[in-house]
Amino acid sequence: MKRRGGLVDERWSKAMAATSLKEAHEAVEGLMPAPNASRELWLDFHRRAVGVYERIADVDRWHHHEALYWVSRERAKAEQVARAGSSGGSDRAGRVG
Repeated sequence: MKRRGGLVDERWSKAMAATSLKEAHEAVEGLMPAPNASRELWLDFHRRAVGVYERIADVDRWHHHEALYWVSRERAKAEQVARAGSSGGSDRAGRVG
């Protein structure tokens, strides 16, 4: 997911264009890395998902609080991945509870 401006960013821009929580979930799910992907890919995924759900919290007012839950959840997963990477742990981001 390092390629900025390429296919990856185009796919994330589609996720950012979602107008409902349901559309956001579908888009984010389609962008999820493989379970055995690198920590870097998982960290990028969770951080970008935070941005998608933050936007949805403002756009889909009927699901504002639920979207904020997903912001918190994805942020916590990103922090867990970052901590695991800095401590040399073996837990992958995709396996976060």
